[in-house]
Amino acid sequence: MSAPSPQAPSPRRVRRRVSTGRGNLAQPGADLTRLPIGLDLRGIQISEGVRAGFAFGVVFLLHALFPWPPLLSMAFAANLACFCDTGGPMHARLRVLTTFSLIGGLLWGGLGLLRPMGLPVVVPVACAVIFACTYIRVWSIQAQAAGNVLVVVVCIALDRALSPAEAGTVALMFAAGGLWATLLALVIWRLHPYRPAHRAVAEVWRSLARLVGDLERLAALPEPQAEAFDGHARAHRRGVRLGIETARAMILDLARSRERVSERTAQALLRLESAEQIFSHLIAIAELLDSRPSPAQRAAAQHVLRRLRPLLAVIARAIREDASLDLARLEPSLVRVARDVADEPTLARLAERIVGRVRIAAKLSTPEGYRPGGLDEGGRLGWRARSLDPLVQNFTPSSPNLRHALRATLVAAPALAATLSFGGTFAHWLVITLVLTMQPFYAATWQRALERIGGTVLGGLVGAVLAYYAATPLWQAGMILALSIVGFAARQISYGVFVTCLTPLVVLLVEVLEPGHSSWEIVAERAGFTILGGLIAVASCLVLWPIWEPDQVRQELRRALSTHADFARAVLAAGEGREAAIDTTAREAGLALNDLEAALSRALQQPRAGHHPEVEAAMVADATLRRISARLSVLRHAPDATAPIAPAWKDWIGDTLAALGADASTLPQRPEAAQGPSLARLAAQVDLLTGTLRPGDSRAALLAPA
Repeated sequence: MSAPSPQAPSPRRVRRRVSTGRGNLAQPGADLTRLPIGLDLRGIQISEGVRAGFAFGVVFLLHALFPWPPLLSMAFAANLACFCDTGGPMHARLRVLTTFSLIGGLLWGGLGLLRPMGLPVVVPVACAVIFACTYIRVWSIQAQAAGNVLVVVVCIALDRALSPAEAGTVALMFAAGGLWATLLALVIWRLHPYRPAHRAVAEVWRSLARLVGDLERLAALPEPQAEAFDGHARAHRRGVRLGIETARAMILDLARSRERVSERTAQALLRLESAEQIFSHLIAIAELLDSRPSPAQRAAAQHVLRRLRPLLAVIARAIREDASLDLARLEPSLVRVARDVADEPTLARLAERIVGRVRIAAKLSTPEGYRPGGLDEGGRLGWRARSLDPLVQNFTPSSPNLRHALRATLVAAPALAATLSFGGTFAHWLVITLVLTMQPFYAATWQRALERIGGTVLGGLVGAVLAYYAATPLWQAGMILALSIVGFAARQISYGVFVTCLTPLVVLLVEVLEPGHSSWEIVAERAGFTILGGLIAVASCLVLWPIWEPDQVRQELRRALSTHADFARAVLAAGEGREAAIDTTAREAGLALNDLEAALSRALQQPRAGHHPEVEAAMVADATLRRISARLSVLRHAPDATAPIAPAWKDWIGDTLAALGADASTLPQRPEAAQGPSLARLAAQVDLLTGTLRPGDSRAALLAPA
């Protein structure tokens, strides 16, 4: 087994497979220069689509049978409430959906009453509401979704002036529609409250299986390929860490909402903890493969990875489907993972620990289960920590969220004035596109504009064709119901797909609500306003309070250096509490690297920033920090990791990383003592990092104050 298998992929095929895949929001991908607009087909939610379509379609069908205009307001509100429902704990969803229903009704009725007072009154009030709706994104994803939908309510409410009686009716019917959708989602058609969290945990295990599969292909290379391993790290580690943190947040939110940790929640936490520790071990195995191992070591690593991948996939499927496993049938496979690697002590120790964590996860899916105790759910947050503190902490000129809210409000003001003065029936689409396309960062805005424009044009063409065949009100109602189901079922695939599926629904709705307009006229106006709004949103991010990404890269790099200094000190230390400190610092270092790569990705997609010297140096530093993190993972599990060898080098490694992160004027003196075999590769990576950030022993501009 010293030579690669005849079916082993060539180095060129491995590099292409690792580095050229289009990422999505859940798995950003290896190429930081490419927008993550790939499709995530596992995000299809048929049950969510049917429920949302039912909430909206029942009221709409009722209007088709018994025409009464206020029923359309109720149906529209039910549809918008489904947009606000992003899942999560029942208490949080109830709070968001109920608040949206009541505030949305008041906004529609109130702005309708203000409409006759003219632009000097209407525009400032509407802009104040838009600022609040875009700023509340600091609270949570649910609040961000509700704020975006309330912006839609504001723009549509300004289309027509209302009398006091009409305003009262619209407000009541809007609230009724939103509360009907809330009742359907949380009481009548209640989805399993634990399912989203368990699916998130299952996706972490599935991501680990993909990581192992890719690592197995790299292990088949006759010689280590630095480019391939760097691409592997960016393609998988960032996505796995993101999945772990997403699942952890969902589980803890579920525990806090119920003010206790149930058995199911505790099981999810243990499964996630096991996955996170396996992730650390796999990083160590990747580092062993990248450090020019002997043929015997490479063959042993291939053996472990080949046996491990199907086990991880089985665990992921069992968690996702809530299925039972027969641990006795899995045990022989678990034993084979660590078999025949005893001659490689470090790899044997890693394989043994991985098997132990897989065994725990498998036992949690057995009929008798696993009953932990004493897990801390983090406590229930008070109203101040949950609501007031995020508003105060982000109310600073350096906050991207505050800049985003101010930018959206400033651009919306003239757009509102123009559309209310000279616009036609569909002019509100311009303001809606402006505000919903604009994001705190340029790269996210550019991505959202591309997806919204492309989805609108393609979906508009489909909607015009469908509208041609919808000849009767019942046919229109049936098509609208079907399109609503398809649109919401595809909501998690990608934003572009969601807009593509949603636009035909909008075209048919407008034909019902605004008779007298042809479907092609509706499509043309929607596409035109969407393109114009998208272009203005992208330009605004470059002109109004732009967030210069090299500055963000510098800040994130400093934080990554500091967290890796803490990680190195924890790994190279000795004594009680070492493992707990390592777990904490490893997580912080991984999160800091994710944030650094997100900033690098945004910089590479910003005009001219991708060729900035700071960004280019940070790219090298990012890859070096990934290797330092991997080497520390090896030392964590190596037999000699805690041996009292080369203490001067241990201190120098942590102190140098900390000095780079703090932008110290001088760096620690490099020791003259022998490094020792366990630290030689780590010290070489620190030297490379120092040479990148401090060329010629002078203070580099990368970490110097701007």
